This record gives sequence, C-alpha cells and structure tokens, in this order.
Amino acid sequence: MWFSQLGKQSSWVLNRYGIPEYRHPLAKRVRVQNLDLLFMPLLGFDSHGFRLGMGGGYYDASLAHLKRVRSWRRPRVVGVAFSMQEVGRLPSDPWDIPMDAVLTERAYRVFRSTRS
Repeated sequence: MWFSQLGKQSSWVLNRYGIPEYRHPLAKRVRVQNLDLLFMPLLGFDSHGFRLGMGGGYYDASLAHLKRVRSWRRPRVVGVAFSMQEVGRLPSDPWDIPMDAVLTERAYRVFRSTRS
C-alpha cells in the first residue's frame, strides 16, 4: 500500500479490486511516517476506535510501526463511515491499530486513545 498527496486536479481509477484510487502523473508517494492525517474506509467500528475492514490487513500492516516507534509524530487516523456502521464491540487482535476518530454523516467522534 502506498500513499500520496492529493493534487488540485483529482483523477481516480478503479484498481484490481474495483476500488477507486487516486492517480495523478505528478503524484509523489509519501511514506506513512510523513503523513499528518489518514482517512480510512471501514465496514464497521466500535466505541473503542477499532474498525472492521475488508480482512486484508493492509492498513494495519502499513501502520504497524505506530505500536513500535514512539519518537516521531504519528499521523491522525480517522475512519470514514455512516453512523449505522457502529456496532457494540468488535474483537481486536494485538496488531490492530485503533482509530483516533471517526467521521460520520452525524458527527466527528474522537476516541480515547489506547496508544501512547
């Protein structure tokens, strides 16, 4: 997985999974350590900031360093969802990275951080 900064002219194409991805000939890849803010899609979320994704683990793998390295400013991780996607409690594994907040059509909700 790689990240890029959005340009003034947005261009989106479907990837091999049918998911729209930002593509621009001048877009430069950005290392996850240099991100300020990361919006993440999800299927479900709970009140502890855990998210249910598509099961590939791509975001958790890309952000795994958040659990190990504490000497640099980490990006703010925000899920994007509808309020109806909230569930009571999701199971979580040690490698799961909780979100800092979630943005729904009803509110911007900040979670109490479970990370240092």
